[in-house]
Amino acid sequence: MDPTQAPIEAAHDFSFLGLFLQADPIVKGVMILLVIASIACWTVVFEKIIRLAAARRQAKAFATLVRSGGSLDGEHRGIAGHVVKAAIDAWRDQDSSETRAERRERIERAMKGALSLEVKRLRTGLSLLATSGSTAPFVGLFGTVWGIMNSFSSIARSQDTSLAVVAPGIAEALFATAIGLVVAIPAVMAFNKLSSDVSGIQSTFTSYISVLGNRLARDRAGAHRAAAE
Repeated sequence: MDPTQAPIEAAHDFSFLGLFLQADPIVKGVMILLVIASIACWTVVFEKIIRLAAARRQAKAFATLVRSGGSLDGEHRGIAGHVVKAAIDAWRDQDSSETRAERRERIERAMKGALSLEVKRLRTGLSLLATSGSTAPFVGLFGTVWGIMNSFSSIARSQDTSLAVVAPGIAEALFATAIGLVVAIPAVMAFNKLSSDVSGIQSTFTSYISVLGNRLARDRAGAHRAAAE
């Protein structure tokens, strides 16, 4: 073993923490930014898992209510509650001159408007996953390019092309790219899955909104009674 290489090898810790602590300030800043982005993404993922589970239960309850032809006067929570309230309000506010098709269209439009607002809230935060998934690899790549530039600078200063001189800087640089991929891959997967779940919930509500709109459009006499009360 070359004794001149021993101090260099001993001075560098190639563990994850060591690579971070020994990295150039710019590379270190890139790593910190990526770690913050990862924490933010996972926060969104866990929050969406909880909210979508509740929304999925509400969609099933709404479907059961419409299929069974049950009363809309009961207490309905969450997305189902907003959709049902919009349906009842539109059902009560009727013009005697409108046709059944016009009445149905108006009721369905009110329900779909309420649903759109709720779906928009469900999608809040998903843009962070999409942005992180598309940009994190490039942010990590920037840290890698910067670190490799520093490694070449070390070669020029030391006049030594041995692996012991360039290995630490290259390892730190590649670590930045690795962190970028660790952020991006779960973010993209989570975005695709959660977006699909939101679309599925929206589709369930939309399907039964049409059924409920048709049912309420037929019940014109009931609407007049409700308006008189």
